[in-house]
Amino acid sequence: MNIAAIQDELRRQQLDGWLFFDHHYRDPLAYRVLGLSPDLHVTRRWYYLIPAHGEPLGLVHRIESGNLAVLPGDRIQYSSWQEQRSGLAQLLAGRPRVAMQYSPECAIPYVSMVDAGTVELVRGLGAEVVSSAELIQAFEARLDAAALESHLEAGRRVDRVRAQAFALIGDRIRAGVRVDEIGVREFIMSRFTESGLFTDHGPIVGVNAHSGNPHYSPELATNQPITAGDFVLIDMWAKLAQPGAIYYDITWTGFCGDAVPGRIQTVFEAVREARDTAVAFVEKSFADGRGIQGYQVDDAARGCIERLGFGPNFVHRTGHSIGVETHGNGANMDNLETHDERKLMPWSCFSIEPGIYLADFGVRLELNIFIDGEGPRVTGAVQKELVRI
Repeated sequence: MNIAAIQDELRRQQLDGWLFFDHHYRDPLAYRVLGLSPDLHVTRRWYYLIPAHGEPLGLVHRIESGNLAVLPGDRIQYSSWQEQRSGLAQLLAGRPRVAMQYSPECAIPYVSMVDAGTVELVRGLGAEVVSSAELIQAFEARLDAAALESHLEAGRRVDRVRAQAFALIGDRIRAGVRVDEIGVREFIMSRFTESGLFTDHGPIVGVNAHSGNPHYSPELATNQPITAGDFVLIDMWAKLAQPGAIYYDITWTGFCGDAVPGRIQTVFEAVREARDTAVAFVEKSFADGRGIQGYQVDDAARGCIERLGFGPNFVHRTGHSIGVETHGNGANMDNLETHDERKLMPWSCFSIEPGIYLADFGVRLELNIFIDGEGPRVTGAVQKELVRI
């Protein structure tokens, strides 16, 4: 945690402080930003205020008074609810406008960690509570050169496994050996382990109608064989099996045969155009020195799909933040599920993954963009044509 950098950002955003709060590890963001161990035994509420000027100040229960010991600044101790309220008033004194992990109307649920009652308590003590969404971006979603390299290396390894998975399907079909969704998923997971990669779950392997379900997960009851003439979608995400590594998250699609049906080709080309339109919008905006917000990237991709007549079939946002978790805490490319007004920041990573989902198949094409010191760049292989399996 860099107190000076946080205070600089607070002053830039014209905030009087950043108030952190937790009870029973409800807010993992607070632990990551402050550098606290997630293994702390937290059965009582704690508060920690970083002011725009001056020294930080904490509020802890007497039976857990050491929980914030690693952080700078003094501590106020409490036992009774009256002491807690009084101590919180001391933290807020002279600081009328503070940020918390709160999002008005839960518009950005990734940062909406503080319960409504605690927000009411802080407001009742005279403070205006504003969202910490931009602060979280700056101190949670902004990565460094080592993080970038971990993402790039994960991409190289995942792209190899992706090519191997499609090759496996083709080899088994030609050999007359059964291959199915679960078998391909297990193959990918085994290759991830052999490649020094970690994933929290997945991947998605969807055949024909299953590819039309954006979050389909093959199970024994739904597992489908893959045969000649089938359409296949593979969505896979992984990171290096080491602390601080950044995920790489992609979706590719293929057809088991040389003669791709015209309808599948049309939908593939529509999704490809939407993806490339969004990428070009990001690249040009940075080249022109224009700041852009997450919802604008979604508008670029969605407008393309709507123009091509598939608007109702694009049922999710265009992309999400990527970090040490698959879905990170920076800006999402979203003007559908939420209206994400957060700006795309240098040294952040995110996906662009438009999709069109029909009753008998669905196409999603996902790639990753990392904005480093020189600007945005796609960080792995880009699918330009359907994989001929």
